[in-house]
Amino acid sequence: MKAAIRAVLGEDQPIVREGVTMILTRAGINVVSAVDNAVDLVQAAAEHRPDVVITDIQMPPGLADDGLRAALQIRAAHPGMGVIVLSQYLEASYALDLVGDNPRGVGYLLKEKVAKPEILSDAVERVASGGSALDSDVIATLVGRKRAADPLDQLTPKEREVLALMAEGHSNAGIAAKLVVTVPAIERHVTGIFLKLGLQQAESSQHRRVLAVLEYLKS
Repeated sequence: MKAAIRAVLGEDQPIVREGVTMILTRAGINVVSAVDNAVDLVQAAAEHRPDVVITDIQMPPGLADDGLRAALQIRAAHPGMGVIVLSQYLEASYALDLVGDNPRGVGYLLKEKVAKPEILSDAVERVASGGSALDSDVIATLVGRKRAADPLDQLTPKEREVLALMAEGHSNAGIAAKLVVTVPAIERHVTGIFLKLGLQQAESSQHRRVLAVLEYLKS
């Protein structure tokens, strides 16, 4: 029997903290600690070594981006630990700060989406297994940003759509289900994306996938 995912939660609003804890518990996720400030969050992560840390961005003591800074500190200190940040506002720069140079094991979700339990539990499961869970609205915002000599200009609209879903953290099978096509069709699109972005065949498929997502997020 698979062991339950262990999570540490950081949220300063008691009602929200209890609600998120209930959602996670009902999904079979073990919330080993729930704290109300960024300082305790960092300590709880070090003490409990959970699979995933989930935190609000705005938390005491500063009530600014303390939760995000705690998430970055935890990610640096414990590279194998998943981190999910919950935000009340659509701020793409926060997502980019969190992703850094590696989108594996990170999540960024808008708080309004957490009202749907399946979205949060799915994100926790993906991040705990080393995947990513980036909010589709954030991805859409990042897509709208253009830069000179953008390598993504080489991609077809369908390839950009596939890459956007990759950035959200979906597997090839998950992308195929969303686009209502076959998995081999998605695999062909992914291969085309790798070739057009100049990602070396010598790299593992998973590593090329990460590099492709990073290129996408920077575009």
